[in-house]
Amino acid sequence: MKLIVIGLGQCGSRIADEFARMDKRARSQRNVSICPGVFAVNTDQADLSGLVTIKPDHQHRILIGGRKTGGHGVGKINELGAEIARADADKVIDALRTTKRFYDADGFLVIAGAAGGTGSGSVSIIAQHIKERYMDKPVYALIALPFEHEEKTEERTVYNTAVCLKSISSVADAVILVENQRYVRKDFSLRYNLSKINSLIVEPFWDLLCAGEEKNSKYIGAKTMDAGDIIQTISGWTVIGHGKARVRTLTLPFDKTDHFRMKSVSNYKGIRAMDEAVSELSLKIDPRDAGRALFLISAPAKEINMDIIKEQGDWLREMAPNAIIRNGDYPREKDTMTVTVIFSELSDLERVRHYYNRSTSMMPVIKQRQADLADRRRDIDELSRDIPSLLE
Repeated sequence: MKLIVIGLGQCGSRIADEFARMDKRARSQRNVSICPGVFAVNTDQADLSGLVTIKPDHQHRILIGGRKTGGHGVGKINELGAEIARADADKVIDALRTTKRFYDADGFLVIAGAAGGTGSGSVSIIAQHIKERYMDKPVYALIALPFEHEEKTEERTVYNTAVCLKSISSVADAVILVENQRYVRKDFSLRYNLSKINSLIVEPFWDLLCAGEEKNSKYIGAKTMDAGDIIQTISGWTVIGHGKARVRTLTLPFDKTDHFRMKSVSNYKGIRAMDEAVSELSLKIDPRDAGRALFLISAPAKEINMDIIKEQGDWLREMAPNAIIRNGDYPREKDTMTVTVIFSELSDLERVRHYYNRSTSMMPVIKQRQADLADRRRDIDELSRDIPSLLE
């Protein structure tokens, strides 16, 4: 599957930079292109300069709202981010058209952090403009939810997140949610954590996007997971995860690759990889709420057998009894078995409910606080009314 990727704001642009790095790896290691165009859109010039892989020209690193912000961001004010996006949306759309073989792309992926100003405010606006221009291609959103400390220390974080989630869910064909907190390593530095988190967010897309673009017949699966399968699966609220298990050949007293011990170990590896994929989903969910799901297994061809596919399918059916399940295989890996899992069309998400409830309860408090502040300012002005001013 080929996706045109647009990162919005600091968080979204850095994740998009990881997609650009992944596409570079796909070209060199697998001779396929999965992200023919990767763009970063921001109101902060310094953030755009800090990217590594996205092309450094003005058509791929797009500064918007320069006149209003001076290139210094919107300070978490998502209303301003939305206003700037409306004014400069055509600038972004025009840049997307510079992608070579633009119309070969299967869809768009817009990325943003839900708690920020630029990304949170602009992601739904840009998604809406893309959908209006290219109605035949799906527009997906990858939304990173805030860290716990951000929710506790910055009141605006919860409000921005709730507004972002409501806005993007009404526009995008699917919203893939990622909880940053699930990837935190507390003993590591902030810089390492952010870099590692972005890498972990993107990694589950590796086999999923490459499988349908594979050109070498040696690596094309018996049941290929192509763009059509993904498009038919991903809808509404969505989560993604992947797991790995090392494949080691048993040392037997005789050369029998069909020995029962070989088969049982291979099946065990598949179950372990599936278990890790479900445990490491991008957001904690109840799979029973899923209306659609898929899994993709990538391993050496000799390790992929019907029993593994059946066992994994049966297990996924137990977890998501109401879901339409699709599966595929990708015989590409040499010594690793990797399983990618997606649960989509989720009917209920505790995390989304959490943001909506908190934001709703906070709004009267915020409005009252603003009214009290205005009253105090009026009192101060009243007290100073009879005091002369040097400006008069």
